[in-house]
Amino acid sequence: MRPFPRLASLLPAPRDGGAATLMRRAFTRLGQGWAPALGWGLGLALSGCASLAPTGSGVPALAVPPAWAAAGPAGQGAADGAAATPLAQWWQRFGDPDLTALVDQALAANTSVRAARAALQQARAQVDVQAAGLQPGVRASASAQRSRAANSTGNSFQAGFDASWEPDVFGRLGSGVRASEADARAAEASLADVQVSLAAEVAVNYLELRGLQQRLAIARSNLASQQETLQIAQWRLQAGLATSLVSEQARAAAEQTAAQIPTLEASLAQSRYALAVLTGQAPGALDGALAAAAPVPQPGAALALAIPAETLRQRPDVRAAEQRIAAALQRVSQADAARYPSFSLSGSVGLRALTLGALTGGGAVTSALLGSVSVPLLDGGAARAQVRVQEAALEQARVAYEAAVLTALQDVENALAALQGDRERLTRLQAAAEAAGNAALLAQQRYRSGLIDFQSVLETQRTLLSTQESQSITATSVAADHVRLYKALGGGWQAQPAEALAGP
Repeated sequence: MRPFPRLASLLPAPRDGGAATLMRRAFTRLGQGWAPALGWGLGLALSGCASLAPTGSGVPALAVPPAWAAAGPAGQGAADGAAATPLAQWWQRFGDPDLTALVDQALAANTSVRAARAALQQARAQVDVQAAGLQPGVRASASAQRSRAANSTGNSFQAGFDASWEPDVFGRLGSGVRASEADARAAEASLADVQVSLAAEVAVNYLELRGLQQRLAIARSNLASQQETLQIAQWRLQAGLATSLVSEQARAAAEQTAAQIPTLEASLAQSRYALAVLTGQAPGALDGALAAAAPVPQPGAALALAIPAETLRQRPDVRAAEQRIAAALQRVSQADAARYPSFSLSGSVGLRALTLGALTGGGAVTSALLGSVSVPLLDGGAARAQVRVQEAALEQARVAYEAAVLTALQDVENALAALQGDRERLTRLQAAAEAAGNAALLAQQRYRSGLIDFQSVLETQRTLLSTQESQSITATSVAADHVRLYKALGGGWQAQPAEALAGP
């Protein structure tokens, strides 16, 4: 193998008789005169080298279940051959304009998304930096000097071009470029993962806010009923039909319910502040927009799940972990290639004269050409140790990939199990809340008629408040379970072209 092919052909064709022509001729002479010697030296250096770089994609093969264990009715769909539900903008399935606006605002202005987008731009710029190392580098220089001795004064003028190039004979530079490209793809997937997590966080906070508004309305409604009961107890006390004990019990029940209202109002304010910060605004920016109460939105039609393998392919955190394996694999190859000889070519073409006018003369032209080879002979095992360093990093990336896959599978199963349990709980609580409301109404009517004691009224009112609050909390949990399921399935992002993320 000739270590240097036609070196002159790698330079651009000359357009005039200047620097390009001189450098092209110099590289031609270098390729003709030094090729045998460099070939012999290369063979000697390679005689003690053996590649340590691994082959293949490096991604470990993992056993993925064919279907979801906790899917139930929700898991039928894709498993039966139907297409999975598109989840790129799953928040629109709730049919709530406020939720859609908040998520869109967060994806555009949240600080975490902006930081991840900047990291992606940095990774893509790093690809360009690495790729530039494969191309020749040219520099221009000029200088003027005036010197004075005891009886004389002299001038010196110089201008020229310097060029250098390192041929990537063993692929070290190319491996660095491919590693940077894999890092850029991992950064793109990390940006998508931030978007997925952010959309879910905004949705959960919004659902909790609406749930708190509903619980606050329940507390105020029950307080009004208890205050009415307190008024009846006081009237009966004044009429001699009840004791002070009854009146005090009614007052204690009303005060306990009233004590819940400030706590709910504080939690409601904190939810508004959290949503404002998530959307890139000051904490109080959404107080007016979210002041009016609204019901907790619930998602639309049933969800057709993708099979586990397809879910893993669309999860951005799994894709990021896979790209980090690719980057680590290329860095192993890069470290391995560093054990082989490296070559460099450099040359310069310039003009040197004592006057500016003399720079245009043919005698002012100077040129130099240097070809060098660097062969690692004795380094105390540092090069091989560096390969082992990168191999250990590759193993870490593989383990991280396995962890990401297992976490993804667990996230989906947890979300499915929670959704199924909360749905059943909500059905029971709805029936319980209806019965508790009827019981409280009947107890209050019978107490007014003097048919039952006040203790029965208190008990039915406490049961009603507790059941209604549990129903509201569970309804919010069901909606939040859908959000967590959408997130676990990798919904909330879609690939974007590079120019869309380049920024100004």
